[in-house]
Amino acid sequence: MCGIFGYVGPRTDGATIVLEGLKQLEYRGYDSWGVAVMPTGASNKIVVKKKTGKIGEANVKDMPSSSFAFGHTRWATHGGVSEVNAHPHLDCTGSIAIIHNGILENYEALKQKLLKKGHRFISQTDTEVAVHLIEEYAKSMLFSKAVQKAFNDMEGLNAFIAMNKNNHQFVAVRSGSPLVVGFGDGENFLASDAAAMLPYTRQVHFLEDDEMALVSAKGVMMFNARTGARIKPQKQTLTWSVSEVEKGAYPFFMLKEIHEQPGVMADIAADNAEHAVKLAGIIKQSYGTYMVGCGTAAYACLAGSYLFSKIARRHVNWAIGSEFGYQLDFLTDKSLILALSQSGETMDLLDSVKKAKEKKAKIAALVNVLGSSLWRLADYTLVIGAGPEKGVASTKAFIGKLAHLTLLAYALDGRIREGQKVVTMAVKSAKAVLAEPTVSRIQKLAKKIQKARHVYVIGRGLSYPAALEIALKIKEISYIHAEGLAAVELKHGPLALVEKGTPCIALLPEDETYGANLAGAMEMKARGGYIIGISHKPHEVFDYFVPIADAKEATIIPMVIAGQLLAYYLTIARVFDPDKPRNLEKSVTVK
Repeated sequence: MCGIFGYVGPRTDGATIVLEGLKQLEYRGYDSWGVAVMPTGASNKIVVKKKTGKIGEANVKDMPSSSFAFGHTRWATHGGVSEVNAHPHLDCTGSIAIIHNGILENYEALKQKLLKKGHRFISQTDTEVAVHLIEEYAKSMLFSKAVQKAFNDMEGLNAFIAMNKNNHQFVAVRSGSPLVVGFGDGENFLASDAAAMLPYTRQVHFLEDDEMALVSAKGVMMFNARTGARIKPQKQTLTWSVSEVEKGAYPFFMLKEIHEQPGVMADIAADNAEHAVKLAGIIKQSYGTYMVGCGTAAYACLAGSYLFSKIARRHVNWAIGSEFGYQLDFLTDKSLILALSQSGETMDLLDSVKKAKEKKAKIAALVNVLGSSLWRLADYTLVIGAGPEKGVASTKAFIGKLAHLTLLAYALDGRIREGQKVVTMAVKSAKAVLAEPTVSRIQKLAKKIQKARHVYVIGRGLSYPAALEIALKIKEISYIHAEGLAAVELKHGPLALVEKGTPCIALLPEDETYGANLAGAMEMKARGGYIIGISHKPHEVFDYFVPIADAKEATIIPMVIAGQLLAYYLTIARVFDPDKPRNLEKSVTVK
């Protein structure tokens, strides 16, 4: 949640650099945005520009030239969506500015103390408390020491950057929420996501918890924020390209990322056999393996439990990341947690993983962002390799997880080459889904059902988690209520909601579940449902048919891709933004 970006160096278009950085980070929050600069050749006041809503085509041409600037794009937690609640926040004198990601849990108590000291508050945010706290301490100590002391007074998981008018040096500190330093040539950067710095540098340091960075054009100094001890930055080189974070010819990132999925899977099949075999060996040595994830990643975990059972005849537990923390009593030092995440920064997942580590369980991470918090927590790591994912609704990271889990299941059974062939079959089937004839069919379907109030998606076995994921995609970006169901569960309540014309999507892969799923489709048809079959062959019960070529256990992959396209084109037909769904953001870094 929330995107932050900072620049210090010789360039004088600091406001523009920051705004462009925020545009790359807007998927982290788009309730409001703001930029603060210290004008070139001036020292009297920090200049701030703030606006509510998405950045869009906004510009900062009216801001003064500056070589010292930072900004923020907000996903609201404390305080409503308004200009006054937007970041950056200033102290009473206008000499200190702060941007923040996280939740300051003890802000009320701190605020009362500051009010008694005469500080004036103009917003309803917890963040403003931090800037006044720094102001108070800066009266009697160096600015960096004031930031450090304020940080140690704060409770909760936070990352923030502070600047003051008297020197061109950011003070940045992190506990829980992500923060990255970027090292340039005579210039340096700060951001909540490393991908935003790709136009300028690939050399980065991911701040660990309780690390503080002093960032100027001359260099970066690192300290432990609790003890004050000096730390040497651990530089890493980003492998992503600039083109991967741009839309190119596509109107939206989501559509671009959907079309990138065959390439992601092909790379996984070609390059990850050795990694799958290694992780399979680690799983075999454990006594109890548990897959955990949040949201889309949780559905990947559920799919993984079916894949491991069906292919490798091995039981693997799965759990929603936020709930797993309440189910840890049975863990031992021989347990293995396989944690799945696109960002590696989902706070609810990280909380559960940390609790598992306290139980001495080993952690394996399947994560898309190298250097993320989950990556650093893990004992064993496997990168998804999907590249930057900018659309809030996850697509290629989910498909990448399924491809890896398919390989891993086959590796567990000693058949890694067969696993590579199955993933390659999914690549071919996915390409057919993304070819014009099928895309055109899905576009027409979206127009047919765009006014629906409800959509139901049914599956069984491996297609059940696919049904859950397709329903999630529909509701999170098109705002149509959608429900994914195990087909037999229709008879246990949801069938009462099916009425004439209700769109009902039936996932019918060429496996042992075909007949049972078809029975569910017939039950919905008998109640007036409009039956959409996603299958390898048509059937008379279907009112609309989307063809999917069989890819054995990986058939759920092209099925999900068809569902992603349907969600996308429903959203376009309903004139909404598929990249920035309301009330949501990409990485949930608060509890």
